[in-house]
Amino acid sequence: MRTCNRVHRRRTLPRIRGVILAAAVASSVLGAQSQAQAPAPPARATNVATDPDVLGAERLFSAWMDGQIAYRGLPGIVVGVVSDQQLVWARGFGYADVKAKIPMSPETKFRMASHSKLFTAIAIMQLREEGKLRLDDPVERYLPWFKAAPAGDDDGQITIEQLLSHSSGLQREAGDHWVSYEFPTADQLKRLYADRKAAFAPSVRWKYSNLAYSVAGMVIEQVTGQKWAAYVDRNIFQPLGMTSSSVDNNVNGLAVPYARRMPDGTREVLPFVDARGMAAATGITSNLTDMARFVSANFRRGARGGAQVVSSGSWREMHRVRSVEENWTSGSGLGYDISRINNRTWTGHGGGYPGNTTQTFLQLDDKVGVIVLTNTNDSNPGDIARQLIATVGAAVAKATVPAQKPAAVAWDSTWARFAGLYRGRGGDSHVVLLNQKLVVITPNGANVDNPVELVPLGGGRFRFTAPTGGGVVGEVVRFVEEPGRPMRMYTGDSWIDRISPP
Repeated sequence: MRTCNRVHRRRTLPRIRGVILAAAVASSVLGAQSQAQAPAPPARATNVATDPDVLGAERLFSAWMDGQIAYRGLPGIVVGVVSDQQLVWARGFGYADVKAKIPMSPETKFRMASHSKLFTAIAIMQLREEGKLRLDDPVERYLPWFKAAPAGDDDGQITIEQLLSHSSGLQREAGDHWVSYEFPTADQLKRLYADRKAAFAPSVRWKYSNLAYSVAGMVIEQVTGQKWAAYVDRNIFQPLGMTSSSVDNNVNGLAVPYARRMPDGTREVLPFVDARGMAAATGITSNLTDMARFVSANFRRGARGGAQVVSSGSWREMHRVRSVEENWTSGSGLGYDISRINNRTWTGHGGGYPGNTTQTFLQLDDKVGVIVLTNTNDSNPGDIARQLIATVGAAVAKATVPAQKPAAVAWDSTWARFAGLYRGRGGDSHVVLLNQKLVVITPNGANVDNPVELVPLGGGRFRFTAPTGGGVVGEVVRFVEEPGRPMRMYTGDSWIDRISPP
């Protein structure tokens, strides 16, 4: 097992009967148990939790999940779906402790493994907002001992941003802790690092590294004068009301950690493992209720303060792709992993720790998040999360569309006069009238199957809406009509004249 977001291989396991625990959705508005939580948003146009399609999707996913428990013999799983500031659905399947028959619940605690990296990245962004460091600062500015042999002759210094975006080129680990379960202390990590040589020069390729995040945690400690765990508790857990979350404490309520199923059907019960000097990469413990609060924080906007643990600008920077895998199917922001799922962009993270594997995905446009927490190493939480996205996640997104989209400007039949062929020095554009809609195609291009849409803004103005970021996407389009002159279409700051009809 490795603390990473990569999907594990599927395995078929024997049956363990699941005990289902339904969450009380009506009382699950995030922040109800914490005065530090942000105020509830205005009521949605749709009651998401009782939407018939959402309820049906919950039954569909539950039937599938019961089958996974039965046929794969998984000990237990907890899942949750968040819509903006509300935990819409939470449910436990199977057991937190198989022998004692303790059922899974949204309050069951898990080692969150690499989800810890998200909190490390947030801490760095908080310090950046306070002017205490910069993302392009070399790590050596804060940690003078950080001087391993470079991969090449002129690599340049590794920066804080490269640590957070998995583009530092550093080795994945710095010790045998995934075999011995003996994680290094901070002092041991420093000594181990001195014997390391980077696998790649910085910014050569995406390369996942727990070592890099362990170093980032040390930067935080150096800048703040606090232990990483204490800083995260005071500046992230407490403001978000994550009262069940901790770092490397063998707390009550932890799910029993089970190893993968062996050929004879047995599963080893694994020990509690302290991440020690690598806590910033993999040391956090949490539960579904707290992680739902964290997911909702990603959807809020505003200046930093209280439950707004970083500013809107910092959230955007963290969620933006900084480095990509060689096959361009996934990559990293700052802390966050970014993936394309069913032609949509999802961000989040996964984790693997002895006896625990986890996955969180967020769709920022829909403000929908899914959480999957498991107490074994062969549950494939990424696959389960994708099924949750395709069922309950999709239904929740559909149910909230009316509340999320601004009211459309009513169609004006006189806008039909804007249709026609326009010509400029850069080429031709044809504005075509559809059914109460204007679209733009390039006459000599292959875009009739995916045209640009002119979305009405009112007052004869439109917004240039396109699937890609080139051109004037997002800018205002307006039509100018003057006596004795052809109609002129302005797109952004440029214009073209209509040549037909005259």
